[in-house]
Amino acid sequence: MNEGHSPVVRLADMRSLGELARAASGVRSGEGALEALERLQLHDEAFFRDRQAFDENFLDAFPVPMPRCVGRTADDVAPLKSGGGHVLRYSHFSVVMSMSRRIALYTACNIDGQASKRIKRDADAWYYDDRIDRAHQAGDELYRGNELDRGHLVRREDPVWGPQAALANEDTFHFTNCSPQHSGMNQKTWLGLEDYLLQNARVHSLRISVFTGPVLRDDDMVYRGVKIPKEYWKVVAFRTDDRPSATAYMVSQGKLIEDLEFVFGRYKTYQVAVAEVQELAGLDFGDLSRFDGFSNESALEGSRWRREELRSWEAIRI
Repeated sequence: MNEGHSPVVRLADMRSLGELARAASGVRSGEGALEALERLQLHDEAFFRDRQAFDENFLDAFPVPMPRCVGRTADDVAPLKSGGGHVLRYSHFSVVMSMSRRIALYTACNIDGQASKRIKRDADAWYYDDRIDRAHQAGDELYRGNELDRGHLVRREDPVWGPQAALANEDTFHFTNCSPQHSGMNQKTWLGLEDYLLQNARVHSLRISVFTGPVLRDDDMVYRGVKIPKEYWKVVAFRTDDRPSATAYMVSQGKLIEDLEFVFGRYKTYQVAVAEVQELAGLDFGDLSRFDGFSNESALEGSRWRREELRSWEAIRI
């Protein structure tokens, strides 16, 4: 156990809840095995000490601040227990959580393609973040026995660079950084988009800043007490030839999640306007849309047309 850190037990190494409870030196008075399990899956504030989180000046002369929550999202941010705001700081990325939905409103990650490292993926062990209330974090109960993946919003490999690479790898395995994504999307379309971004950063030694999140709609389907987003988005900022640029993408899983116990369906990816992501996600990206060719008025209308096309496509039953 690392000095100053909370106890850490890899769930993959444990055979039963009883063993987990025994590993915790006994179940506390009045505590059941499930509560003991959750206690062992938790990282406290000391664990996250000295993290170098998302840096808005990462792109040098192109400052890219974290988006502001506006409108409906402004009153939905989950506060830190410490009273020090609402931003969860991890290695090379940050997360802002939704209280009502128990998943992230968005994540913000810096990627350094030149300093990128490859760390082998170990047996997945996911943790709660004790810096915010447990009630604001959807956990394992959402993902058991169905087609939902614990979809990394900040991809595991993206923040794995520089001296904090190992910490960044572990930090991505927190429930605050995962969101319910159908395996058919997460392991195909979403993975393909993530591969495209990371490989370009590595090949061209680029620094990029990536914002990621779900589109949260009031009429999203409720499953096991959690509303499941139909769409996810990414907004990417970078510099090439001293010219700032921004692009935005949206992926739909609307058709896939109609039946989470068993389903086979289609999926689509769209390049959209940063301005449209702002509108759909309830976020303000500041001046970022100025550097996105899709965000002029004519392109935005085209993007809105594609959104209507996407909704129509979702209504088609196979």
